[in-house]
Amino acid sequence: MPKAAQAAQAALPPLTEDPAGDPPSPASAWNIANALTVFRLVLVPFFVWALFAGTGHESGLRFLAWAIFAVASITDRIDGDIARKRGLVTEFGKLADPIADKALVGAALIGLSLLHDLPWWVTVVMLVRELGVTLLRFWVIRHGVIPASRGGKIKTLLQAVAIGLFVLIPALGSWLTPIAWAFMVVAVVVALATGVDYVARALRLRRESIVA
Repeated sequence: MPKAAQAAQAALPPLTEDPAGDPPSPASAWNIANALTVFRLVLVPFFVWALFAGTGHESGLRFLAWAIFAVASITDRIDGDIARKRGLVTEFGKLADPIADKALVGAALIGLSLLHDLPWWVTVVMLVRELGVTLLRFWVIRHGVIPASRGGKIKTLLQAVAIGLFVLIPALGSWLTPIAWAFMVVAVVVALATGVDYVARALRLRRESIVA
């Protein structure tokens, strides 16, 4: 396993169940976990503004864009844990959480590509993978839930670190470029590998459900 992936795996907490597979609780949708999810979604347009404003002589705004992205990414790590530990899993949260995640990552990847800071092939590969996994989950939803794997969590962490580094390159200099690319390449490899794993798991889930 590449060193970047090993470091990412070591930084992860013990694997927990995917919130999408948890039954909704009777808790109100107005709770701290959902508030963090909505907060992450609200941060997306501010991140996009700072990203595009942080060019040329305003490159210092890239630090703001990075800070917004970092805060949003952290809320992604903790809102699900809070929901499960406090019994706050709701239908709203199960729907809004993946929307907020994909809005943030999609905005970052597309924004960086529009600014020519990241090649479009990377953005296309990562977004197609995300769309494919989402469609797979809908495809098998009648048969069960495909929980997030540890590989998927590693991909998410590597992707977040890589995006953050690419956001900072105009502000900190080109010396950061090889480091950013190292994380992004590993993230792409892990994304493709886990994508294949999701396909296999989806097919197995449908086959076992039909047989049963």
